[in-house]
Amino acid sequence: MRIIAGKHKGRRLTAPKKLPVRPTTDMAKESLFNILNNYYYFEDIQVIDLFSGTGNISYEFASRGTETVTAVDQNMACVRFIEKTTKELEAPITAIKSDVYKFLERTKLKANIIFSDPPYDFSEENFLKIVDLTFFNNLLLEEGFLIVEHAKHTSLESHENFSFSKRYGGSVFSFFEKKNS
Repeated sequence: MRIIAGKHKGRRLTAPKKLPVRPTTDMAKESLFNILNNYYYFEDIQVIDLFSGTGNISYEFASRGTETVTAVDQNMACVRFIEKTTKELEAPITAIKSDVYKFLERTKLKANIIFSDPPYDFSEENFLKIVDLTFFNNLLLEEGFLIVEHAKHTSLESHENFSFSKRYGGSVFSFFEKKNS
């Protein structure tokens, strides 16, 4: 995996082979950040990265100047890799070992962007539970997005907070936001 832009642009990171992860591809990641670049100044936002795995998305935000990034994963080997890489990059990333659903139920953190990259074989119900918990617990800051990465065969468009989606190869990013009542 490589960091695409920012102060660590071009830096390659090699995660241990035994981690149970599927990192977002460089093409999809670059497209995602091109979209986000139209909405945010990365230096001014707070990010939560759910199912963070190798920390791929967290490093990209940190490299682009985001000063508050929280990476959440329940796998201790993933959390250790993120902590080690964060130290090497001197990045402002806090890694938390937690079940994502429990984290969403308990956290007091709020963010401009919550990125979630759960396993692609999740049921639609499990994907939507992430969306429901995010909005029920009011975890997005004003004009924030929840972005859920999923396979093209999964559709999350029926959720009331769905805004739009973008497809890149076999991956889809579904964007959710607070709706004005």
